[in-house]
Amino acid sequence: MEDSAVLQAERIAGDFLQEQVKTSFQITGKGIINQVCVVETESHKVVVRMNDKDTFPEFIKEKWCIGQAAAVGVPGPEVLSIGIVDETAYMIQAFVEGDNGLDSTFPKTDIWRKLGEYAKLIHSIQVNGSGENLVDPVHGEFQSPSHAGSDGSWHGYVQYNINCLTEHDRLIELGVITQMESQRVRELFENLKREPFRFGLDHGDLSIKNAIVNQANRVILLDWNAEVNVVPHVTVARLMQYQMLGIEESPNVEEFEAFMDGYGLSEEDLSVTRHFLLLRAFDNLRWAIDRSPDLIEPYAAFAKQVVDMIKV
Repeated sequence: MEDSAVLQAERIAGDFLQEQVKTSFQITGKGIINQVCVVETESHKVVVRMNDKDTFPEFIKEKWCIGQAAAVGVPGPEVLSIGIVDETAYMIQAFVEGDNGLDSTFPKTDIWRKLGEYAKLIHSIQVNGSGENLVDPVHGEFQSPSHAGSDGSWHGYVQYNINCLTEHDRLIELGVITQMESQRVRELFENLKREPFRFGLDHGDLSIKNAIVNQANRVILLDWNAEVNVVPHVTVARLMQYQMLGIEESPNVEEFEAFMDGYGLSEEDLSVTRHFLLLRAFDNLRWAIDRSPDLIEPYAAFAKQVVDMIKV
C-alpha cells in the first residue's frame, strides 16, 4: 500500500512539475487523515498529500485557510496545486525545510507560545456562518451539516444537546451522569446558549506535531482541519482534551500556560471553555451512540472525565 501511494505521488508531482522524479518517500506517523509523500526532482522538492476524491472540498478549504492565515502573519507551506486524478484528491505543497515540532530541539514552551500567538491571529480572520464546510470561499462562508434534531446552527446544536437530557438519556444508563447531574448540565448548556460568543476560524488541530521549526527557529503551521466555531474556546478546549487523554503531542502544564500567554488568555477565561468542552464531549458521545457503537466506550469515559473535572 505504501509503495502504491509513493508511485501515485510521483505521477502527480511529475505531471505537475514536468520533470523527472529523482527520489521520493512516504511520511508516516505524523498524521492520520491523508497519505503524505515527499517527491524531489532536479529543481523542486514538494509534498504531495492525497486522499479519496470525495475529500477534495477539504483541500479547497485548506488552501483557502493557508492563504488567509498567511495574510494575517501565520506562515504556512506554499500551495502549488490541488486537483483530482484517478479517483484521488491531492494537494501539492512546497516542501518546508526544518524539524517537526515533536522532534525539534527548539524549546517546546517557545513553540507553544508561538502557536498561541498564531491562534489569536487565525481567530481574527473574517468569516461568516459556522461549521466545518466552506461553502463560499469568496465571502468566507461556512456551514455545518444539519442532522436529526438540529438545524446546523450553533443555537440548534446547543438546543439538541439540551433536548437529549431526559430521564431516559443513554448517558445516565452509561454512567456518565446521574439524573441530578443531568439537571445541572441542562443549566450549564442553557447558559451557553445565552453566552455572547464570538465565532471565528479554528485551525482544527493546533499542536506541535503540525508545526515545523526551521533553521531560523521560525514556526511554520501545517495540516488544517478547519471549522468556524466559538473562539477561543474551541481551540483551547481541544488542547485541554488532548491533555486529559494523555495524547503524545498534548502540552504539559508549562506548555499550556505558554500557549495561553501567547494568546493573551488567563485562568479566568477557562470556566466557559470547560463548559464548552462538556458540550462537545456529550455531543460526540451522542454521535457515537447513533453512528459508531465501537466508540461509545472511550467517548463515554472521556465525557465522564469532563463531568468529574467540572464537578457537575
